[in-house]
Amino acid sequence: MKHCALIGIGPGHPDFLTLQAMAAMRRVDVFFLLEKAGRGKDELLALRRQILQRVRPAGDYRELSVPSPPRPRAVDQDGDAYRAIVADWHAQKRRIFADLLTRELADGETAGLLLWGDPVLYDQTISMVEAVARDLPEPVAVSVIPGISAVQVLAARHRIPLNRVGESVQIITGREAEEVDPAQMHNAVVMLDYNASFQRFVGQDLDIYWGGYLGAEDEVLIAGPLDEVLEELLRVKVQLREKKGWLMDTYLLRRRLDHEA
Repeated sequence: MKHCALIGIGPGHPDFLTLQAMAAMRRVDVFFLLEKAGRGKDELLALRRQILQRVRPAGDYRELSVPSPPRPRAVDQDGDAYRAIVADWHAQKRRIFADLLTRELADGETAGLLLWGDPVLYDQTISMVEAVARDLPEPVAVSVIPGISAVQVLAARHRIPLNRVGESVQIITGREAEEVDPAQMHNAVVMLDYNASFQRFVGQDLDIYWGGYLGAEDEVLIAGPLDEVLEELLRVKVQLREKKGWLMDTYLLRRRLDHEA
């Protein structure tokens, strides 16, 4: 039987690897590295190779890099159109996974996919690989290794708990942040907000805890009342994208309690 391990590697620094992730990586025969298009792809690939070298310094594994179809920027589409665009993107990725598992993996071997953060959070690779594995004529056993998520690192870096006593926490997408009623935003983590949707929440007595490149050596943190740090946040996001060509950011919006206002 073939095996495929989806391994959460944390936000990007080798120090965030768990012992379970390292053990799984040492069982892998071939690592599939999907390369994103555009400026910054070399740095993202180098980060994964740095992690591989930390865990497998002897280089006793195969490595195969393949282009990943570009993620569609469809935040301005309505719900049905957005889902259709994403479905097409996922179909392209499933075809790539099917080809790799069929052609590049021998019976009895294990493939590894190194996934940023935690594979169960803001990532559909599990669903795609599971669907492919079900449809292949030869059996493929899929395992998922959880990792340290950017959400965890964000809270740790800002020295805050994700929730306050008696409160829940939402984790939403940047697209959802574009649509949610600002008055309903109380304690929410927003993942990969390309459009800086936090601008919608000015005047809502919200604090923001923002992090870019969390866990990396060039990590950037900004925190404070949203109304006061908004201009700084907008300026920093533009500067970082211009400098590196890519930005992974996460933030928590938290409504101030009456005694904090």
